[in-house]
Amino acid sequence: MSMQDPVSDMLTRIRNAQKSNKIFVSMPSSNLKISISNVLKQEGYILNYDVCRNNLSILKIYLKYFNAKPVIENITRISSPGLRVYRKKYNIPKILDGLGIAIISTSKGVITDKTARKIGIGGEIICYVS
Repeated sequence: MSMQDPVSDMLTRIRNAQKSNKIFVSMPSSNLKISISNVLKQEGYILNYDVCRNNLSILKIYLKYFNAKPVIENITRISSPGLRVYRKKYNIPKILDGLGIAIISTSKGVITDKTARKIGIGGEIICYVS
């Protein structure tokens, strides 16, 4: 059976790994998943990520905890293959009044909502992280 939504699978794996206090989580790699991992690392939600390119490309994400609690409290998929959600530059949502981030796929790459507002572009909202 083929996977219909790999990004949703990625977010679910992160959620499940943090609930069971895992150090890292592994998954099949893609350019979009690597871009999302890069944004999560830049914003301080994960420690690091690594791409192992043996037979199959495997993405390994090292999770971050603070006082034995996961740093990512909530990670929610917004745009799905069946229902794409796009926002213009003046309609990009603020997550928890700026305490969380929205990861957006734009023509300039995968960026956060704050960066998209600063550049002045909109795009597809991939997920919310808080």
